[in-house]
Amino acid sequence: MSMIFHPETGFDIGDPDIAPLALERLPSRETVLENASSLILSASGWRKIFALHTHDAEMAPWSLECQAEDSLSTQISDSDKVIAALMAKTFGEFILAAAGTAKPTVLLGIDTRPTGPTIADIFVRVLTSMGIGVHYCFIISAPEIMAYAAYAGSLPSDSEQHADGFAYISASHNPPGHNGIKFGLAKGGVLSAAEIAPLITRLKALLSGENPSAEAYSLIQAAIPAVVAECFSKTQHWKRQALSAYILFSHQVITGEAELEGQRLLLDMIAEQCRIRPLGIVAELNGSARSLSMDSSFLESMNLKSKFYNAHPRNFVHRIVPEGDSLNLCIKKLDEMHTADSSFQLGYVPDCDGDRGNLVFYDRHLAQSRLLEAQEVFALSCLAELAFLHAQGKASQCAIVVNDATSMRIEAIASRFGASVFRAETGEANVVDLADSLARKGWLVRVMGEGSNGGTIISPSRVRDPLSTIGALLKLLRLPALPGKPDLFKLWLELSGQEAFYRPDYDLTDIVYSLPGWATTSVFEKRAALKVATEDKTVLKRIYQRIFLAELERKQGELARRYGIVSWKAMASIGIGEKDASTDFSASGSGGLRIVFSDAGGRPKAFIWMRGSGTEPVFRIMADVDGGTSEDEAYFLDWQTSMVRAADSEASSA
Repeated sequence: MSMIFHPETGFDIGDPDIAPLALERLPSRETVLENASSLILSASGWRKIFALHTHDAEMAPWSLECQAEDSLSTQISDSDKVIAALMAKTFGEFILAAAGTAKPTVLLGIDTRPTGPTIADIFVRVLTSMGIGVHYCFIISAPEIMAYAAYAGSLPSDSEQHADGFAYISASHNPPGHNGIKFGLAKGGVLSAAEIAPLITRLKALLSGENPSAEAYSLIQAAIPAVVAECFSKTQHWKRQALSAYILFSHQVITGEAELEGQRLLLDMIAEQCRIRPLGIVAELNGSARSLSMDSSFLESMNLKSKFYNAHPRNFVHRIVPEGDSLNLCIKKLDEMHTADSSFQLGYVPDCDGDRGNLVFYDRHLAQSRLLEAQEVFALSCLAELAFLHAQGKASQCAIVVNDATSMRIEAIASRFGASVFRAETGEANVVDLADSLARKGWLVRVMGEGSNGGTIISPSRVRDPLSTIGALLKLLRLPALPGKPDLFKLWLELSGQEAFYRPDYDLTDIVYSLPGWATTSVFEKRAALKVATEDKTVLKRIYQRIFLAELERKQGELARRYGIVSWKAMASIGIGEKDASTDFSASGSGGLRIVFSDAGGRPKAFIWMRGSGTEPVFRIMADVDGGTSEDEAYFLDWQTSMVRAADSEASSA
């Protein structure tokens, strides 16, 4: 046998006869532990820099310095191969116990990072050597593999497509030299924080064992080359099955209809309106996993005009995170397309695994395209889905579930529809777990997500998806009015007291400008990510509380005069719960701490927030201000920054 290539991209999948870890190069236990020290382990994923960093390695085109995290090398170190093998063993043990069958099967996929195939090669060998079947889809978007996992898990155990879980190799929005892994059962979402905790404990035990390299080598060598070859050669087969399941699932998500006929009717109505009133979308895919997904066929099926750029895997032309400067190219292309055809109003840019997609739009008032902040994207999705539910008489039963760093703009929107908002600690798994908990209590949970990241999860999906966001906006822009009802945008304007701004040929500009005005920090700005020396965040927050109370006494007159703020409370978010922590900020532990400021009527006017990132070595902060300007947001964020730095300085010097 020899190297097996992916037929659609020409990328290496792997050589079944060449084991990725050689006996003569096994790293020492100390080397493995040192390399594993940079691992970030959380429910959001296990991540580190995997790509080799050498002078010969190709670097990402936007990298100003030769940094390891921007390496585009396909190679990883031997110690990282050991780490990957022990990650696979950890997951394999979990699946063998959870599946309740002697021969479970898992789905395996990767995003477009160059190190993905090497890590996947190791996973295939380890899992198959443990007696676990592997359906390897190669490059696949996160929403796609999770939709397929939910479908495959619903099939009888004797079905060829049945699966008991999935492993997805990705580092989401991190730079291309990073990589990692997300695990899930066949439910359509990642493992919860409670489910992942024992796996983290087990991985740490394996890494600190007597001889982790020998353990990894033994697992890899036990794989049968013929089994590995069959797994590598069937990637296209499983990818086709996954894509089919994803298309059908997306139709259900976008329409909210379980039956195919109901889905068809609603999608046909939108498609017909797109034919009558053309609408164009620019998709700048930045070499992401969405370049091999359903995006093009879906837009075409809805009669949308579309123009795709950088739609070949690994064609990274800017930073992977779809924020700030990463949206500039899409803005430029949308301007060009709008000049040629005024029906082009919208553009989107996904991250590498394709579960986030932030938007740009043509702003009619400015006569140019501009980006939408992540918080605005999420707000638009919530507005669209709540208006859709209200037209059906269901909005008052609805719970919107968000992370603690989501702008209070969402409460301002939800209140107009009689819907309720619930908050969880940052982390997609926490948001989904809280949604599940509320659904069990009888709430209708249609929309959830992390507003601070812009990603929208629309039930029954359990993961963010840019096509869910586009589907929501299509309903708002092109779904005709139901009999006896106003169209969805007019309904929103009536409920929010803005009827005078309605015009029958409204576009996305009108909708964006109708949103409640809140000034909010982008969590991906440099000023929102602090480096702190204090490892124990409870100590940091205890000292911060004393500093905050002293600062508040000094500033209370100014806060009342400038913003009408006369009261405050501190809210701690831990997992799926949020509780009052006004008497003890340290009760938030390593979770989120949000201080909400209110006026004399008890209406929230602003909040400041803090939390240590679960996927990056930074301490995140933000501010959110009702009706505020960028200067107002900076006022609160600068205040928050000074207090956190003062607390960190005191704590680290104690």
